[in-house]
Amino acid sequence: MVFGQVLNLNANLNHKARERTMDWSLQNIPADQPTPSIIVSTEIAEQNVKRMQDYCNIRGLKLRPHTKTHKSLWAAQLQMKAGAVGLTVAKVGEAEVMSQVCRDIFIAYPAIGQHRMSRLMALAKNVDVSVGIDSVAAAEQIQSAAELEGVKIGVLVDIDVGFHRTGIHDASKAIEVAKYVASQSHLTLRGVMCFPGHILPNADDQAWESYERSLSDIIRTLQQKGISVDIVSGGSTPTAMESHRNRVLNEIRPGTYIYNDLNEVRLGVCGFEHVAARVLATVVSKPEPNKVVVDAGSKTLSSDRNAALPDSGFGYLPDYPDAKVVRLSEEHGEILFSDIDTNSGRVPEVGDRIWLIPNHICVCINLQNQFYLHDGHSLSALPVDARGLLV
Repeated sequence: MVFGQVLNLNANLNHKARERTMDWSLQNIPADQPTPSIIVSTEIAEQNVKRMQDYCNIRGLKLRPHTKTHKSLWAAQLQMKAGAVGLTVAKVGEAEVMSQVCRDIFIAYPAIGQHRMSRLMALAKNVDVSVGIDSVAAAEQIQSAAELEGVKIGVLVDIDVGFHRTGIHDASKAIEVAKYVASQSHLTLRGVMCFPGHILPNADDQAWESYERSLSDIIRTLQQKGISVDIVSGGSTPTAMESHRNRVLNEIRPGTYIYNDLNEVRLGVCGFEHVAARVLATVVSKPEPNKVVVDAGSKTLSSDRNAALPDSGFGYLPDYPDAKVVRLSEEHGEILFSDIDTNSGRVPEVGDRIWLIPNHICVCINLQNQFYLHDGHSLSALPVDARGLLV
């Protein structure tokens, strides 16, 4: 297997989804496939991308996917080809990578710090780039650097709609930041952004009304002061396909949806048939009749617990639904099997391979140098192009 080249990915993008369910049979995986490794179904990923884009098209929403999940030029091209208006990233380094396939990038993270700022200015000379900020101090730093370099930076004001991470929850402060940005020579106020991470699937109308009101009150006040708000950007994968319930949104930024994971399944966002990425692992030890150890530990699966069921273990075995990944160390994954599996002799033996669905695929991808595309017949290796870019 060799790494695919970015310039040769169009063949993958033209791949038509077959009218059959992805066959995850281990017999379809070459015996010499290294483990642990992340295998991505091309078919399911394409279907997930199309499903989200179709939703946005029907609801009149622009889709700007967050690349934090896949960190892949192949996947970014897939999303852009389907109709995304641009891409979202967290760090400038990720934006530099994604600029190879997209010229309209939103950095949904305050680009603060001299090193990060200098790279942002260099990027802005070739790419239409916007950043999310929640303070005048951040705006001042970006304005100063942009003026020095002779570039324009787009800005979205970050509004806290209830998740209480970054963002402004006070309307007067949001207006202060927006007015400052709108008055600057090298900043362009493009709108507002938010992250509704506190809203889970099937949230009641009151939660959605509060979410909408958190944005609409600020937008209305800005418009009354003559400040236009062109973009109202929100979204996360759990809320993505309910985004129409917030009537002021016109853009969403989900990320996990392209692959999905056990978090999304347990939250009711998708079914197992929509999970495009799995970890292939090998049993390296069987210390007890009901226990095996696999070569996928925290360096593969991450130590993230499941968002909906935090005591359910560190992943899911689709072929052994009653088994539990009970403990991880860096290179070891310890799995206990049910009495039914143990008594019936279904517990894997040393050398056997198994599938695992991670709790949180975004972290898992970032732990890998490469992943493998599975087209239903063969595997091809691709790099995780933007992995580990903390700056």
